[in-house]
Order: sequence, then C-alpha cells, then structure tokens
Amino acid sequence: MKRCAMNLNLKRVAFSLIFAAAAIVAMVPPATAQTTDWRQIAVPPLPVFKPQQPKRIQLSNGLVIFLQEDHELPLINASARIRGGSHNEPAAKVGLADIYGEVWRTGGTKTKTGDQLDDFLEVRAAKVETSGGPDSTNIGLNCLKGDFDDVFKVFADLLQNPEFRADKLDLAQKQAYDSISRRNDDISAIAHREAAKLAYGKDNPYAREPEYSTIAAITRQDLLDWHKTYVHPNQMILGLSGDFDAKAMEAKLRAVFESWPKGGELPKDDVQYHPAPPGYYLISKEDVNQSSIHMVGLGTTRNNPDYYAISVFNESFGGGFSSRLFNDIRTKRGLAYNVGGGVGTNFGHPGILQFVLGTKSQSTVESIQALDEDIANLSKQSITDDEIKQAKDAILNAFIFRLDSPDKVLAERVTYEFYGYPSDWLDKFPAEIQKVTAVDVNRVATKYVHRDQFAVLVVGNTKEFDKPLSSLGPVKEIDISIPPPPAAKEEKSEKPTASNEEGKALAAKVVAAMGGERKLASIKAVKAQLTLTQKTPQGDFPMHMETTIVFPDHLHAVMDTPNGTMNIVVTPKAAFMAMPGSGTRDLPASQKAETLEQIKRDPIFIAAHSKDPNVFLRAAGTEKVGDIETRIVDVNADGALIRWFVDPQSGHILKETYGTLSPSGPVQGETDMDNWKAVDGLNVPFMRRNKQNGQDTSTAEYSALELNPTVDAKLFEKPAAKPEAGK
Repeated sequence: MKRCAMNLNLKRVAFSLIFAAAAIVAMVPPATAQTTDWRQIAVPPLPVFKPQQPKRIQLSNGLVIFLQEDHELPLINASARIRGGSHNEPAAKVGLADIYGEVWRTGGTKTKTGDQLDDFLEVRAAKVETSGGPDSTNIGLNCLKGDFDDVFKVFADLLQNPEFRADKLDLAQKQAYDSISRRNDDISAIAHREAAKLAYGKDNPYAREPEYSTIAAITRQDLLDWHKTYVHPNQMILGLSGDFDAKAMEAKLRAVFESWPKGGELPKDDVQYHPAPPGYYLISKEDVNQSSIHMVGLGTTRNNPDYYAISVFNESFGGGFSSRLFNDIRTKRGLAYNVGGGVGTNFGHPGILQFVLGTKSQSTVESIQALDEDIANLSKQSITDDEIKQAKDAILNAFIFRLDSPDKVLAERVTYEFYGYPSDWLDKFPAEIQKVTAVDVNRVATKYVHRDQFAVLVVGNTKEFDKPLSSLGPVKEIDISIPPPPAAKEEKSEKPTASNEEGKALAAKVVAAMGGERKLASIKAVKAQLTLTQKTPQGDFPMHMETTIVFPDHLHAVMDTPNGTMNIVVTPKAAFMAMPGSGTRDLPASQKAETLEQIKRDPIFIAAHSKDPNVFLRAAGTEKVGDIETRIVDVNADGALIRWFVDPQSGHILKETYGTLSPSGPVQGETDMDNWKAVDGLNVPFMRRNKQNGQDTSTAEYSALELNPTVDAKLFEKPAAKPEAGK
C-alpha cells in the first residue's frame, strides 16, 4: 500500500514539472523560441564594474596606509610591505632576505619568544606571519575582529622590537640547507632556475641561488642590521581590510605609528642585466624520461607603453588552450604535454621573455624545431583579427577575478603604490586592452621576438633524445652540481698539519688494539652485514644493509627500505642510487664528496695508513667518555679530518667526532663505538651510535664482517638506461 502511494506521489510530481515546463515554454516569445543560432540571442551589456576603492592615508613620517572596509565577515587582515628584498642581499650572503623573513617571526620580540607568540595566537585562531621576497619583506596578520587589538600589539611589536634569537636562526639555516640539498630533484624547478640565470645573467640578483656557504655566512647581526636598514615607516606601505570603521581605525593606527621616526633614504638600485649569448644550453639528467625546454631572453616592465599589446600577443600566441602554440604543437602535432609563453613583464624589473615546452625525451629535438617553425611563422602568418578577439575575450573575462574581493582590490593598490604606478593603472586596463589592434600585436611580435637572440635551455635525458642536441648547433653544458658546504669551524681550528710524539704514540696503541700493522696493511676491502636503525620523532626505523668498501675510494651499499631494495654506489667517477621501478638517480656532488671522505675517515683505513707522510696525528688533551678518561687525538688523513677519543689502557677508540653533511646541511657528527670483536685477527666495534649536533640520529649494529672478499668490478658500474618497448 505504501509503495502504491509513493508511486502515485511521484507521478503527481512528474506531472506538475511537465505542466510547469509547458507553461514556461508558452511564455517564451515566438522569435526566441525558434532561434537556432546562439549568435542571434541578444546579450545585454554588462553593468559598469566599479569595485570599492580603499582609503589612502599618509602619515607625517612617510608611512602610507590603505584602509578597505569589508563587513561581510567579522575578520580583519593587515599586511605591511617593506622595501628591500633578496635583490638587495650581498652576493656573499644570498638567502639573507628569506632567512630574515623566517626568523623575524620565529625569533619573537624582546619580551616574548616566537614559541610564546605561537601559543598566544593559537588560542585566538589568529596569525602573524613574516616573509621575504625579491623586492620586499612582508609582515601580515589575520584575526577575528574582537581579537584585533591584542593581535595588533604583536604585529606592532614585531615591527619595532624583533629579537632574532640565535636558536631560530640556526633552525632556519638548517631548513635552508635542506632546500639546497633537494634543489636538483625536480626537472621543472631546475629548468626555471637555470632559465632565469640565462635571461638575467648568472650573477644578477634576480637569478642568484643560495648556497651552503652563503647561508652559513649569515649571522644574527646581519638580521639586526637588515631590520635597522630597511624597516622604517617611510619605506613601508600598510594595508588593512575587514570589519572595521575606517575613521576609528585611522585614529588607532596614528596613535601607534605617528611618532615612529622615519629612516634615511635607501640607495637607488643598480641592477645589471647580462643575458647569456644565443645558443643551446644543456643540463643532462639521466633519471627522467622527459625534457623541459625553455627559449629565453630579457623581457620588459609593465609601465612599458607596449604592455597592453604584449598582453594580447602573449594570450593569442602562447597563453592558453586556444593559443597558436598550443593548437599546433600539442593538439595537431602531439609533441608536448604543455607549451606556451610570451614576453614576460614585471612591475619593478624586466620579466623573462620565454617560450616553454615539456615533451617526452624521444621528441626533444623535434619539439624544438616545431617551436622554431611557429616563431618563424609569425613573420609570414600574422596574428589574425579572430585570434586577437579571442585573446581579448579571454583577458577581459578573467579580469574580473583580479578584483572580485575587497582584499584583492587592496592588494592591487598596495602594489601600484609600492612600484610607483598610477593609482588608476588597473582601472584603465580593460579600455587599453580593447584599444589594441592587429597592427599593434604584430608590431610587438616583430619588436620583441627574435629567435636568433634566444638562449635555448634543455633539461633532459640525453641518452633518449631523438637526435643529439648538437644537430641543431653548438651546445654548452651547464653544471648544476651543488658546491659542498664550508668546513665546520671545529675542523678549521683543529686541523693538524704536523704530528706530535704523543699523538703518534696513541695512534700506535690504536693500531695494536685493532690487530697490528701487518694485519691492517693486508686489508684492501671489507664487506659487512648490519642493521641501520634511523631514529626519528615518529619512532625507530630499522633497515638491513650490506656494504662493500674497497679502500680508498669505492663504496657499494644495498639497503632494504619500505619501498624496495636501494643500491648506492660511490666512486671517484660516479655516485648514484638505484631502485627497481624508479630508475637510477645521480647523487649530488656534495653527497659524493662527503661519502668519499667518510671512507677515508674509517678507523681501519686511518690505522692502516697512520705512518703515511700525509697523515697527521696530534694529541690534544683529555675528555671523559662514560667513566673513562680518554686521550684526544686530532687526525688529518690526507684532508679527511676527525677527532678520536682513545682509551689509553685498551687502545680502543671509544668515540669520534667530525664535520659531516646531513640532508639539512653541514652538522657536527659524533659516533660512540662499543662491542669490539675480533674477526680473522682484526678488532673492530660492532656497535656504533651516531649523533648529529648532539641529537641521536641512528645506530649501526654489525652482524657479520668479511675481510678482503672477492669483489666484482661490475658492482660499481652504473646500470645502462633500459630502452622503451619497441625501440
């Protein structure tokens, strides 16, 4: 019975909908109802778009303030943009602005640590954040309206009384080291970074990259000096948006900032641009199956009178799914999964003129030739009126989304103020785009796009290219190896350049305890089975390993990981890791150098060569390790530096310290040695507990050791790239 009633109700609903639809159709005028071409439908003009503009205020000390009321939600946002960014850094301290932007907030103020500020803000669901950028540094807040007064005090305190505590600087540097160590992992990141160097010049401040040495050179005093130089009211623009009364907010801001004295004028920028000579530039990366191609040159700025015509050209030629490049190279030829580009424009400095293409390795050269053809065809097949209309529509349809919230309007006005553009610059944008003609577009194409002046960067696996890149012209290879970190301060101060008698006597005890000179001299290679347990905040992660070391400079390691078996090989000629299904990946040059030095720091190797003329041993006092008063020996084994803590009774090395490289950069390493055992006349520690900067990081527990195993030379050869099926 219930099912019958339900069916009856559904029938009634359906009948009602049909009746309503029929009524609507009956109301449509006959002409419209019979229209078969959508272009015949009259489209009324859109209303004039006039977004609410913020109120601009300038204090007597030069501070510019923008206030934008927005009462939709009980929130308030504030942001201060301060002149001085990474392009102002000294070349020896590249990365300073980013480190400053990080430690400014985490370092807290003179009265509260960064951690205390975290707790204070967290209970209010509020944020106060700082950051560094190319042209400016920034501080912003976000909070509920009711918490604004409390949160704004933190904001103002950070502006005027930052502390830049040393422990947070150290943490920021370690994070920067980690980024440096991983910067060659992603092909797109490599291509964008190196393309900027080609377009601007490798020493240009808009293209420089931080290195271990430049990050390590940054001190707390540098951060204090930066703040003292740049953070002044006359170098800052403050914008607020949210649920407030502008008049009351102005009074509040004047009370806080009006008495803040202005600072001196900053020196004028003198940035030099030296684009690379035209030609082909190659970065070989064998662990990928695709190529990233960038044709680059120097672009222009947005105050260029050609900016509007350039915008239309960029959209029509390389701007989106309907652009000429996309339709030809991706859609028709099927050569690329992404392609586009144009004449780059920035507010404060020239953009990069670039055309970017991503393709599989096997179509690299063919894709470059296709891009060449489309650029050459600009002089034969001008951008058409239809292409221009389509490009204008795309630009203008997207324009509204630049201003669809009060926050965005405010951000635009702050940007214009910062770079000295007219306050109505964006207001004129739609009209100026509409004025652009086909003549304008093709004129800027001819003026700016010169294929014979481009540097062409290719990042990819050369072994899989369809043709050698040199078939297109001379090729210059770019070295992207990461320079190793500078030697730790401890190493520099304790590096012995001569042995003393006490040091040689202690080394003799170590040699005797390990099995004697003859035994040590006989050892050419060692094969070991061990369990390596990594210690992390999430817990301990044990992994089985097998290592083969051929002294003085060959290592092969096999490690069982949760993702499969990993092979690592390091020799003077090659350093790589390989996993089934993931291919082979070269290790960074810094990691290769560090591993080769680790081999030379091995106690077996040093003890066997303790009498070599390039090995120096210097006694350097005493220190307790556990209950034993050990003797310290500083060792320089042909440049490999290490400090031994030797038990003078047994001759065993109980601990060693050394400068090393972690994924986060240079650290002070420490290894405690225990459970000494004899293996075929050689005494070695079977338990090693490792620390970095005083923190437990891993243990290595050996289960078996084989001296002078038979070693196949192929163990150290790099696997050949596997050809694709059908090749």
